[in-house]
Amino acid sequence: MCGKTGQDKILNYNIRERERVDVAPIVEKMVETILSWFGHVKRRHVDSVRVNQMEGSQIDRGRGRRRKTIRETIEKDLEINSLDSNIVFDGTLWLRLIHVANPT
Repeated sequence: MCGKTGQDKILNYNIRERERVDVAPIVEKMVETILSWFGHVKRRHVDSVRVNQMEGSQIDRGRGRRRKTIRETIEKDLEINSLDSNIVFDGTLWLRLIHVANPT
């Protein structure tokens, strides 16, 4: 992509930072995908499967902390991005708000 090869012995970090490959961070793209899916599920017909039906009950699995649910993940992502879940019903606005622009 930027004209460098493995034989150049350049760290990936240096290529991403100094050579300006201009790739959006993976975490931000994951958040965008999860919130896009959430919007799709939220706009579906009332009789369709909802997020709270898919989670089911929490099963006690022994020691350690419990696994993070999709609901907790979505709530955290909404809070971090200062979004309201009622905006979901305007599909074009929702996609514009959650879209992570590629730095190119």
